[in-house]
Amino acid sequence: MHLEGSCHCGKVRFRCQAYAPVPYQHCYCSICRKTAGGSGSAVNLGARADTLEVEGREHVAIYRARIRDDEGRHRLSSGRRHFCKHCGSALWLFDPEWPELVHPHASAIDTPLPRAVERVHMLLDSKANWVEVPDGRGDVHLDGYPDESLEDWHRRHGQLDENGAA
Repeated sequence: MHLEGSCHCGKVRFRCQAYAPVPYQHCYCSICRKTAGGSGSAVNLGARADTLEVEGREHVAIYRARIRDDEGRHRLSSGRRHFCKHCGSALWLFDPEWPELVHPHASAIDTPLPRAVERVHMLLDSKANWVEVPDGRGDVHLDGYPDESLEDWHRRHGQLDENGAA
């Protein structure tokens, strides 16, 4: 699926081809909550990195989160969170450990997105205590990460063709 996105102030516009365009995975980790603002529940989509085209790249900054391990030590995340350095809009995440992928933030996408038949609320073990998570039909709650990848979820719900294309 062809996606087009932008930041709030309009200085950055981007487009890409998404293989996993359904915004079903809501992340409540402290990194998403603090970098995307609000209650968290950042929603990332899956796209092919070689299709990413950016207008206004000079207005893009990158943040790499510090992640604390079980022993209290910190390491720098390999994930690079791209955002507009003027308005702060979260745009996409790229991780060189998976160089073929880019993960646009659904909140930055201007293209109408498919509706999710299921919402996976993940990393609830680190959500803020004041956040109320929807708990209705189709809501799945996980303290950690799901076992299923973005691609596998899309495939299970008939959102990918046999070649893995959206």
